[in-house]
Amino acid sequence: MAETIKNWFITGASTGFGESLATLLLAKGDRVVGTFRQPAQVAAFTQRAPGQSLGVLADVTNTAQITSAVQQALDAFGHLDVVVNNAGYGSLGSIEEISEEETQRQFDVNVFGPLRLIRAVLPHLRARRSGHILNITSVGGLLGLVHSGIYNSSKFALEGIGESLALQLAPLGIHVTNVEPGPFRTNWAGPSATYLQTKIADYVPSVGEGLKASLGRDGNQVGDPAKAAEAMYQLVRLPHPPVHLLLGGPAYQMARQKFQAIGQEIEDFAYLGEPTDF
Repeated sequence: MAETIKNWFITGASTGFGESLATLLLAKGDRVVGTFRQPAQVAAFTQRAPGQSLGVLADVTNTAQITSAVQQALDAFGHLDVVVNNAGYGSLGSIEEISEEETQRQFDVNVFGPLRLIRAVLPHLRARRSGHILNITSVGGLLGLVHSGIYNSSKFALEGIGESLALQLAPLGIHVTNVEPGPFRTNWAGPSATYLQTKIADYVPSVGEGLKASLGRDGNQVGDPAKAAEAMYQLVRLPHPPVHLLLGGPAYQMARQKFQAIGQEIEDFAYLGEPTDF
């Protein structure tokens, strides 16, 4: 039996997971609306598979552009089945040194960007009583790393949005999954990231070394974006998809260590915190 064709809306389709996912979906026969920030990219994507691919101009920090992009998608394909909050970047450095302006930019892209799209598509998905929202968060949305506190905080926020949204939308037949990749061979640790060199000497042995290690992994990550795309393709075809899906061996290793440690910490200090009820 042939697979049912699905209509996808993907932010940040020019690079990384967005690009890999769009490539796989078009090859599989699904329809894809991708957002881009350059008109030339929009035209190229639309011409890539006429009738199957549609490029739209939209920056996730611009509410009007996101609203327009969603309407263009509906006008072209009639409905949306899967919405992917993929656009994002990493602001890396010590929490003390990253400016307030850069912190606000990080949240505008990584948190308020997804919220803009969620609010734009929900009336449509609610009316259809179906759909699946994928939030591309990170294993860094489940655990803090020494060199990426501001990035981690933005992804922790998106994790919370996704978990709550899943509860709100489950009775309406709409699924939500937080997709949590570990290190993958994308531009995330390279051109897409914002690295702030550590100038405060106290942070050089911790944050500074973490930044060096991150840069050193760029281009050598074990995660294969094409395989991640295949996992997401299968995910949205599950009758009962999970609220969380980790991607890649390192993500599973890090998450297991984190939750084992936090479980132990809860038990070790229950004597102090549990007796605080009336």
